[in-house]
Amino acid sequence: MAQEQQAENTNPAFNLQRVYLKDLSLEMPNSPQIFLEQETPEVEISLSVGGQRLAETIFEATVRATVTTKIGDKILYLVEGTQAGIFEIANIPEEQFDPLLGIVCPTMLFPYLRANIADAINRTSLPPLHLAEVNFQALYEQRTQEAQQAQQNSAAPEDSGIILPPGTTRQ
Repeated sequence: MAQEQQAENTNPAFNLQRVYLKDLSLEMPNSPQIFLEQETPEVEISLSVGGQRLAETIFEATVRATVTTKIGDKILYLVEGTQAGIFEIANIPEEQFDPLLGIVCPTMLFPYLRANIADAINRTSLPPLHLAEVNFQALYEQRTQEAQQAQQNSAAPEDSGIILPPGTTRQ
């Protein structure tokens, strides 16, 4: 019996325990005048992901989207939402935590965020906007590459601040 419990304690575990809407805001600062505009709005979307350890094997992962819709230089609406989930991650190598929190968890949470943002926009009486699918693996790889480049740039030998006369080289 004790051997079975010990084997259970060493098996890898990855479970979604809870999904919740952590934050949602909708602003329409130029209404009702903006409703009279006939131009097609421009849409800007930004996404970010995050994660934090809550307990030894419990983690919170988040996906945040900001949707800004403008007509000219006037904001039609601004929607910001953060979808979160609580995940159990146990007996998984430490080097796999970052990809789990940066790819797998956001992929699981994004459909909920997408639905919540679409619902908020639907309540404005404006035409619906549905966020396209996101390849979180590609975003993760891009962020990882950018971080490595930044680290390489900062690892370059620092300038000592000494000004050498022209024609001399540092050894």
